[in-house]
Amino acid sequence: MMRTGKPPLLEILLLIMWLVVNQSLELHHWLLGLLFALPIGRLVRTLRPRTAHVRRLDLALILCWHVFCDVVRSNFAVGRIILGTVRQQPKVGFLDIPLEIRDPHGLAALSIIITATPGTVFADHDPDSNVLTLHVLDLQDEATWLHTIKHRYERPLMEIFE
Repeated sequence: MMRTGKPPLLEILLLIMWLVVNQSLELHHWLLGLLFALPIGRLVRTLRPRTAHVRRLDLALILCWHVFCDVVRSNFAVGRIILGTVRQQPKVGFLDIPLEIRDPHGLAALSIIITATPGTVFADHDPDSNVLTLHVLDLQDEATWLHTIKHRYERPLMEIFE
């Protein structure tokens, strides 16, 4: 069901995508695009009734910058490991991190951040204990990883989503 007062952003984006893919602004493409966009938009809303509410856009932009820097830094670190320029073997391991964040959108964002960063994978999340299991390619210092996840990612995500 469409909420009043808010534009049907998903449907508009789907229609635009349809027009771009077909490289046409002819009337029949508009009609086919609407025929495609309206039911898909409605179906998606029924599958995901809870919407995300970003409370701190400024903090979200800062977090995006931190993630970008971490991804670049991790690319170089993983590259050194793969190319064999690191003197010691990486210590591959799993790390359990107790989380405070409960918002499903914040947890999804955290999983994307961790998995997008080379050398780390969001391996598991136990919803009962709210513990994240993180797989790390080079787990030299568990305390640093714990601090990074808790303070650099989780805390801002809690301020953004909760």
